[in-house]
Amino acid sequence: MREVIGRYRGSFLGLLWSFVNPVLMLAIYTFVFGFVFKARWGQGDIDQYQFALVLFTGLIIFNLFSESISRAPGLILANINYVKKVVFPLEILPWVALGSNLFHAGINLLVLLVFMLLLGQPFFWSMLYLPLILLPFLLLIMGFSWLLASIGVFIRDVGQFIGMMMTMLMFMSPIFYPLSALPETIQPYLLLNPVTLIVEQTRNILLWGIEPNWQALGIYSIFAFAIAWFGWFWFAKTRKGFADVL
Repeated sequence: MREVIGRYRGSFLGLLWSFVNPVLMLAIYTFVFGFVFKARWGQGDIDQYQFALVLFTGLIIFNLFSESISRAPGLILANINYVKKVVFPLEILPWVALGSNLFHAGINLLVLLVFMLLLGQPFFWSMLYLPLILLPFLLLIMGFSWLLASIGVFIRDVGQFIGMMMTMLMFMSPIFYPLSALPETIQPYLLLNPVTLIVEQTRNILLWGIEPNWQALGIYSIFAFAIAWFGWFWFAKTRKGFADVL
């Protein structure tokens, strides 16, 4: 609650900014990509408004990942008092950051659903699969967050490196273009991006009513669990040195 409310503390609109921001962004995406660049999604019969929905859906997933990972290297550094002066479960700090980002992702999703309703976009029962798609994704985010929060204490430059990595991952994710637009020889390499599969599956269930690829999600879940376990293990092993470094 502190993370969510603190972001807008002192502003005139307060928490309403969490609704205003995604509405404005969706309007900008519609105008720039739909009317200025006249972008189309692959070979499908998708107008400029539907293209904005496709783009916005991908950005919801990517921003959840990007904001959580980008904040991770500075989480311990921003809460030095919890390291030195009190007995505090430092491992929950990445959970707090993820919870705050999940709240804003939920608001963005609500805005997306409202615009789908206004545009007459059909709602599919496959939307109910969204929690099952996001669960392994959240595990992956937590694993990377624990790992980077620990490394960020000892190597301060990691925060700058992560910023560059997020920019690269954004353009290597099927956000502004469909995965099918790339040559088949390149597509498997793009799937190594941890965001790619989740973006594709989220679009499928929300916009096109296609069931998830359970086999791919199963493999992804195993990988995500391994990353989460390793991140937690690394954080637990290195946290004893935090106070000495800080």
